[in-house]
Order: sequence, then structure tokens, then C-alpha cells
Amino acid sequence: MTIYQTPEPQNERVRDYVPGSPETLSLKARLEEMQSEVIQIPLVIGGEHMTTGKTIDVTPPHNHSHVVAQCHQGDVTHVDAAIAAAMEAAPAWAATPWEQRAAVFLKAADLLAGPWRDTLNAATMIGQSKNCYQAEIDSACELIDFFRFNARYAQEIYEEQPKSGPGCWNRLEQRPLEGFVFAVTPFNFTAIAGNLSAAPALMGNTIVWKPASSATYSAYYLMKLFEEAGLPKGVINMIHGRGSEVGPAVLKSPHLAGVHFTGSTAVFQGMWREIGNNIERYKSYPRICGETGGKDFVFAHPSADERVLATALLRGSFEYQGQKCSAASRAYVPRSILDETLRILLEDLNTIKVGAVDDFSNYVNAVIDKSAFNTIKEYIDFAKGADDCRIICGGEYDDASGYFVQPTVIVTENPQFKTMCEEIFGPVLTILPYDDDKLEETLAICDQTSPYALTGAILCRDRQEIVKMADALKNAAGNFYINDKPTGAVVGQQPFGGARASGTNDKAGSKLNLLRWCSPRTIKETFVPAQDYRYPFLG
Repeated sequence: MTIYQTPEPQNERVRDYVPGSPETLSLKARLEEMQSEVIQIPLVIGGEHMTTGKTIDVTPPHNHSHVVAQCHQGDVTHVDAAIAAAMEAAPAWAATPWEQRAAVFLKAADLLAGPWRDTLNAATMIGQSKNCYQAEIDSACELIDFFRFNARYAQEIYEEQPKSGPGCWNRLEQRPLEGFVFAVTPFNFTAIAGNLSAAPALMGNTIVWKPASSATYSAYYLMKLFEEAGLPKGVINMIHGRGSEVGPAVLKSPHLAGVHFTGSTAVFQGMWREIGNNIERYKSYPRICGETGGKDFVFAHPSADERVLATALLRGSFEYQGQKCSAASRAYVPRSILDETLRILLEDLNTIKVGAVDDFSNYVNAVIDKSAFNTIKEYIDFAKGADDCRIICGGEYDDASGYFVQPTVIVTENPQFKTMCEEIFGPVLTILPYDDDKLEETLAICDQTSPYALTGAILCRDRQEIVKMADALKNAAGNFYINDKPTGAVVGQQPFGGARASGTNDKAGSKLNLLRWCSPRTIKETFVPAQDYRYPFLG
């Protein structure tokens, strides 16, 4: 096998979408065009686009009376067909030279960087209610980076070889897993949906892909992108349906070789439990790789710059309505800088507009669906009725035309207050003031408050204190930020993933993740084999 050199990957430049710029006008035109259509979203099994007649309307979260698509729902028979298609495609795809597999995704990256950029961004804006900038950093730049950097990581994996002793040649072969990989992807990042299916496929695996029911719109265009890039039929098979029906049907297959998951903790734990219950039926032990969210923190030291802190809190908590696994939802602020920090934060929040994605001046858009809206509303209403907190900003919501929740800031003196401890996945930030002389005690509280350990940030201008704080919180976050917001990991720069209840920490956007999707075989070839069993010690 020849080890070709992939193009040197560079992070895709993020477009600014300045008002009136050509890129802004182009995206707006595509957005308007796509919102004027009602498309059919099929299942894609073995390369065949299948409609079932059983459909669910797809509506933008910011305009839930407007139908943009009808998504066809599958059942257990379609799951079985997708598994069969993946297994049928597996031998030829595994035998495809690695550089040819990489070429498919490198082509997808260039298509996405060029003619497909507006389409994927508009699809993400419409289906997941992201503003133009949040869509750009997700469905364009991050996904392009995944495709390009993963190709280079694959090359490096195939290049790694063991040493050879005298008289023999040792080789290491990386094979795809034996079976298929089940990719279960979330609503909040189109890039995650693309990577969770594409990363195992790059390493020679075939995939059964179940996108989140609230992100089928962008998933459909992702599937079309894969097809245009030349992905063979059956390598990635996309199915839609109730998770409670699809999941168990997939997990009972003896050919399940792995699960690539991002979603809720409860669903992931349930899948892990089901895999354990089925363990005797599998041909091999399934690889389980998952990321399940977090209760992410910002921790400020008394030396922190108040304006830097306020900016980190606003961006980290309220970009994409707080629906990032990495979004800040709890903060610890020393009393000495609390008033000034809150003054700046509230002043900035008062300039933020909330509304539909069509208006590019809106910073905050709608939360994903009715269920999410109701959950967030319940947390806000709880805070309104609680005696041990005060809402200093927001607290308002309206679902008349779209699922809109105003950015909400809560201040409490109770470190175990409900919104300090529980994952909300919405635009709600809770701040705990602490006495300056109780830094170490409060760091311990931060570390122990949540079962999650995904992202966290500290803000501090004292280098010795930075060292102490980072050490105290070393197990509290898999992605740790110093003097920055706890969001915005970049492929090739900050491999992403957390531990504890946040997942298996297999670091998407790195070689570590790709190693989960291949099975090594060590080969030793002896050139002059022994002809006598006797060793010298026998005399």
C-alpha cells in the first residue's frame, strides 16, 4: 500500500458576512430560495432514495407554521435494509485504497468550501435556527476542517509502523472494524452529523446513520453532498424514524461493530446498557464512542478583567441560544468584580436582538423545538418562584410564531441551586458570587457540582493563580480554556471531548478519534525460519 501525502490541511477561513458584502447577498438569496420550497426528505439505503408515505412536516424553529420539507419515516424493516446495505457495501469499501477513500472526503470539503457552502449554511439556518455566523462556523468551516484534517490523520495512522528485529519484517495493518458502525447524530451541529458518519467511513467502515429528527433538513443536504463527492452506494445509509424504534433494532444486530454518538446522557447510557445486554450476540465487541453534553463553567479570579469576563459570559452562554454542548451555563464570580461585570454584561445584553434567521442583525434565534422550549421555560419559571435567586435579565419567552427565549441571567447565593447543577441546553446563565478569600473552596465546589466534565474556562491575569486554578479543575473539563469563553473548539487546534458523564473523551478532530474506527493487525514475516526446536540453553 502506497502512503501518499494528502494536501497540507489548513483551517477554513470563517466568512464575516458584513452587511452588503457579496457573500451576504449570495447567502440571503439561497436562504430565500430554499425557504420558498417544500422538499421531500427520503431515507437513503444502498444509494436508493426511499419514500414511505409516512411523513413528518419539517418547520423552522423560528417560524413553526411554515413547512419547508416532509421527512419520510422508516420502521424496523428499513433498519434491517440499511444494515444489509451496509454489510453488502463493506467488502468493496474496505478494499478501496485509503487514498481513494480520502479523496471522496477531500472532494466533499472543496465542494462545501465552494458551490455547496450557501446551501449547507442556509439549510442549517432554516432547520436548526442558526444565524449566518453560527452556521458558517459549523456547517461550513468546521465540517470542511473535519474532512481535510481527518484525511491527514488517516495518512499518519497508516504511516506508523513497528520496528523490525534481525531476520524478520514487522508490519502493522489497520483494518476497518468487522461489521457496520451506527452513527447517531444531534440537532445542534451539522458538522458533528457529518463527522460522526464520515470519520468511520474514511477508515473503511460502512455506516447506518440516524440523524436527529430535528435536524433532518440539513442531514438531507449532507447526504446529497456525500453523493456528489462520489461516495459509493451503501457506504453511508441514512434512516429516519422514532429513536425508540430505530435504536433497539440496530443494537440487536450481530454485525454491530461500533457506535458513534452525540446526544443526551440518558440515551447514551441506555444504548450502552442495551449493548451490554446483547453482548453475547455480537461478532466482536462494539466500539462505543460518545459525547453527551455538559454543565460547563466560567470561573473568574479576582484579577480577571471585567470586560473580558462579561464578553466570555455573553458569547459562551448565548451564542446559538446556549444549545452547544460546550455552552457556559454556570459562572463563579468574585464579589470584588461582580458589580462591574454585571453592569457590562447587562449593558451588552440590552443591545442584543432576538428573532428569525432571515434578519442578519439578530444575534439570538429560536430554540430547536417545542419540547426544548417547554423544558427551558420550566427552569425559568422555577427560578421566578424561588426565594434563593434573582433574575437580573431576561426571563421572558414566546412561542406564538417561533420558539423564542430571551437570554436569561440568574444570580444565586446557593451553589446547589437547580440551574447551577442541571443541564438546561438553552439561553440561561446562572452566576454564583463568591468571597475573594474563598477561592480554593469555591474551586472545589465548581469541580464537584456537576457529573459532567466537558468544557470550562478560567479568567485570571495572575500566572501563578492560573496554574493553581487549572490544577484544581484538571478533571472538570476535557476542553479547558484560559482567558476565553468555553466554546469554539477548532479542528486541528483543540480536539474536542470530555470525560465523566460527558462521554468517552475520544476527541473529535484528532487522530485519537480515527483510531477508534480501525482494528490493527500485526504481521511478522521471518525470512529464514528455524529448523530445529532446540535452544542453546539445552546444551
